[in-house]
Amino acid sequence: MVSKQGEKAKPNSKFERYFAHSEPVSSLMRPEASHRYLAMRRGFMEEELVLSLGGAPGVETFDAGLLATFERAACPRAESPAADVMKRAARLSLRAYVQPSIENEVHKALREVADAAAIHVFAENLRKLLLASPYGAKSVLGVDPGIRTGCKLAVVSESGAYLGSHVIHLGSERERASAKEVLRLAVVNANVSAVAVGNGTAGRETEAFIRGALGELGLSAVPVVMVSESGASVYSASEVAREEFPDLDLTIRGAISIARRLQDPLAELVKVDPKSIGVGQYQHDVTPGLLKKSLETVVRSSVNAVGVSVNTASPYLLAEVAGIGSSLARAIAEHRQAKGVFKEKRDLLAVPRFSEKVFEQAAGFLRIPGAANPLDDTGIHPERYPLLEKLAARIGKRVGDLVGPGAAVVRRDAQFRAEVGQFTFDDIVKELERPGRDPRDPFVVWTFRADIHELKDLNPGMTCPGIVTNVTNFGAFVDIGVHQDGLVHVSQLADRFVKDPRDVVGPGDRVTVRVLEVNVAKNQIALTMKSGADAARSAPQAPGATGTPGTNQPKGGDRRPPEKARTQLSPGSLKSDALKQLEQFRAAIKRSQ
Repeated sequence: MVSKQGEKAKPNSKFERYFAHSEPVSSLMRPEASHRYLAMRRGFMEEELVLSLGGAPGVETFDAGLLATFERAACPRAESPAADVMKRAARLSLRAYVQPSIENEVHKALREVADAAAIHVFAENLRKLLLASPYGAKSVLGVDPGIRTGCKLAVVSESGAYLGSHVIHLGSERERASAKEVLRLAVVNANVSAVAVGNGTAGRETEAFIRGALGELGLSAVPVVMVSESGASVYSASEVAREEFPDLDLTIRGAISIARRLQDPLAELVKVDPKSIGVGQYQHDVTPGLLKKSLETVVRSSVNAVGVSVNTASPYLLAEVAGIGSSLARAIAEHRQAKGVFKEKRDLLAVPRFSEKVFEQAAGFLRIPGAANPLDDTGIHPERYPLLEKLAARIGKRVGDLVGPGAAVVRRDAQFRAEVGQFTFDDIVKELERPGRDPRDPFVVWTFRADIHELKDLNPGMTCPGIVTNVTNFGAFVDIGVHQDGLVHVSQLADRFVKDPRDVVGPGDRVTVRVLEVNVAKNQIALTMKSGADAARSAPQAPGATGTPGTNQPKGGDRRPPEKARTQLSPGSLKSDALKQLEQFRAAIKRSQ
């Protein structure tokens, strides 16, 4: 595969490393290298690159050898009177039909490998993001930063219910004084326990102001947390948001989403199209159907792994529980509103269309905190309740005595282990030890460096805390608070050799990085997570690092660059010229006849 600079190449192009690049197809067929093919393909689609298949640069004998081999196969008898005609026909066939056909097959094979690899990367990143640490059921003030239109504030309760909103401006001293008073009223009156600030435009400046204002007001104990805005704007304009808040402005809906995302990332992100979250690798270039199916599976498995509280979950979260779906989730929410909260899991059977079969599928993933039967607040399936009740009766205890510290008794019971099997036994004991447990990591308050806000504030050698926003085959993108993610190349992730970046980091991880290089012209930051002298070596150019992956979707459809090389991809003009030659050849034969 050979890529060269196209006629529409831009200054400081993100495809610059491919302006004179060649690589064996066998290398690109490896999943860990497939992102380079996607990068070249995108550059081709945007007409900044010209792609061709053939011999490596400098190997002048490739085309001649290929043609000679084809001619020998087409005309094995060189002394034949028809040899010249057969060789000419073979030459035309090779250029007009055979090579384009082979090229299409090669590109199809490369695309299949690249699609599978990119979808796997997206799915794993999405899973890590969905299972990010929740702040918990506490009142939160969400802030959607803005310069011209002001910062939109929205307060949500412990349950995520919208309480109120306001807009503050930070342009003048008078406006900042007014904004400080608004913050005081919001935090004190609504008993706000944390402030979530979106990480978009003016996010760092807004965070710094709020942090300083709370300190002056004696409210420094209230943490100010930067929250990813990825997908928030998509949610605020979606049908889901219009249904939840039909009378609110889009920007206020965005602030609510930011606040809720801090409370519980999973519950809020299920409302957003996964492709809009921005944790993929060239996700706009892969097959949409395969990507959609994979991401839906990840969302559903993540929701089921965490478990869902029947009495507080939104219909959108309930819809992801195995066996339920969107229509039944709405029926559960409507029944809950009309009849009151569910007292036990079996009460769900009173919901229209909630059959025994659905109950069998969904019950193990549902939770009812405070239920009369303590097992209903665990992931233990109701079909196992009789076995636990039998065990409790055998040892002279109640079922409730087996929950929490009492799980140690169950762990020591060999007869119960034999009855349910080792795998189920281990799962039941874990659930009994921590009823209503959340498998996600505990939330830790975290902040950026206070002295950096823009690219110009960075210098090589600076050590910065950061948060991993995306992981690809060639490295990890880290937000260090300057509105432009930096790249930690795979070779800079650790002092040891790293084959797969996901073995070291994942989206949402808090890391400490050091700045290697800052390129203001290209708006690029090279970072390292290595220690000592190893980190002094500059990270190599990221293979396929054409900006943040998946954010540069080609526009204008499948545009083709000018055809110049004889073996270029989709050689329309080449085929046209060959057909003209073929027609001329036929005409010459007809005249001779």
